[in-house]
Amino acid sequence: MSSPLHITSRDNPLLKRLRQIAHDATAYRKHGQVWLEGDHLCRAALARGLQPVVAVFSESNWPSSHIDIDVSAIKTVIVPDALMRDITTLETLPNVGFVLDWPASPTLQAGAATLVLDRVQDAGNVGSMLRCAAAFGYRQVLAVKGTAALWSGKVLRAGMGAHFGLSLLEGVGVADVRALTVPVLVTSSHQGEWLHQAQLPWPCAWVMGHEGQGVSPELMGLASHQVRIAQPGGEESLNVAAAAAICLHSSVARA
Repeated sequence: MSSPLHITSRDNPLLKRLRQIAHDATAYRKHGQVWLEGDHLCRAALARGLQPVVAVFSESNWPSSHIDIDVSAIKTVIVPDALMRDITTLETLPNVGFVLDWPASPTLQAGAATLVLDRVQDAGNVGSMLRCAAAFGYRQVLAVKGTAALWSGKVLRAGMGAHFGLSLLEGVGVADVRALTVPVLVTSSHQGEWLHQAQLPWPCAWVMGHEGQGVSPELMGLASHQVRIAQPGGEESLNVAAAAAICLHSSVARA
């Protein structure tokens, strides 16, 4: 760990940048850096071998935190609790936060098991689906333009570290989905084969659509399979994150 630098001014350029990245969902695209806050996310990044550009510790948790978290950051910073509260979006004061370089956009893997997010707007839903993708072996996620920013703080927190094991492509279009060589599957509440009866291909690409509008007609047209989830309780539809968990697991379980 680098020798720590104590910062006590709210006007410090680093802290100004961190406040922007933490509170603006898309600021990481401008600054090229991502802000992680809290013990769990920081540990998840370290477990994947990522090196923080900056490790920020709250003063009240120093030195115990840096002893407990083995960090090899390029720069280590200690700030008063009040300044950490200015940065954080968490309800409770985090003991540590990391600045990571925003990963370069990866190359699309045409034959990879893929989750396609079609304009899914709720950050909690997006993060939850990233966790499902990582858990069930879908290593690539394509986020169609209009989907919640994948590296925003809310999505990162909901993803619980799933980001670091996935290949994430943002701002994709129909042509990118068409470039996939695996079968494309979509869900519908009103048509298609029942999921529990369907012969599901593996690997495949599942498209999960907008919370209100569902999958776009253009992406629906690329599908080799349309399925619907049986809901014997009588509800019209499932939350998109719950539907994704069921669909992604179904393909893996039958592979």
